[in-house]
Amino acid sequence: MIANSGRVRFSALAMAVAIMSLSSFVYAKEITVQQAVEQVQRETDAKVLSVQTLRIGKRKIFRIKILTPSGQVRVLEIKADQ
Repeated sequence: MIANSGRVRFSALAMAVAIMSLSSFVYAKEITVQQAVEQVQRETDAKVLSVQTLRIGKRKIFRIKILTPSGQVRVLEIKADQ
């Protein structure tokens, strides 16, 4: 009986760890397109020219075209789930 109760404790612990691991995927924070634009503006000091929202599989990606202070046009991709 003692060996069996140890097995039950281990199973409960394993289940708790599995649930905690999976819950991090469920509660992944997804940013909005506006938050992505603000992030790019803060980090690059560039002018945003256009924004596209793309779905690749289950992932959402924001493709943001910017004009840098030096006059270069660049395209950045920001993952929505951060």
